[in-house]
Amino acid sequence: MSNFWNILKKSKYVLFNKYILVISTFMVLVTFFDQHSLIRRWESYNRISLMEEELKYYKDEIKATKEKKIELESSKENIEKFAREKYNMKNKDEDIFIIKE
Repeated sequence: MSNFWNILKKSKYVLFNKYILVISTFMVLVTFFDQHSLIRRWESYNRISLMEEELKYYKDEIKATKEKKIELESSKENIEKFAREKYNMKNKDEDIFIIKE
């Protein structure tokens, strides 16, 4: 029984040490309650990484669209091909049959 009380007394000094109390209180405040808490920083980091992926996707789309624009502007045949494929346009003497799969 005396061992138990000795351990309790030693832990009491450690638990109620002013430095440990201040450091643990600071850590709790910084982790959960601060405006710039660690949890909010982690959420912001995740949001930023998602936005960077989205930015990369849109940059690739812009690049592909610019290449397509340059290709269409290069010749009249490309414009005609694009109009026929995308908008089902035709000449005056042609008939178009659309087959849906």
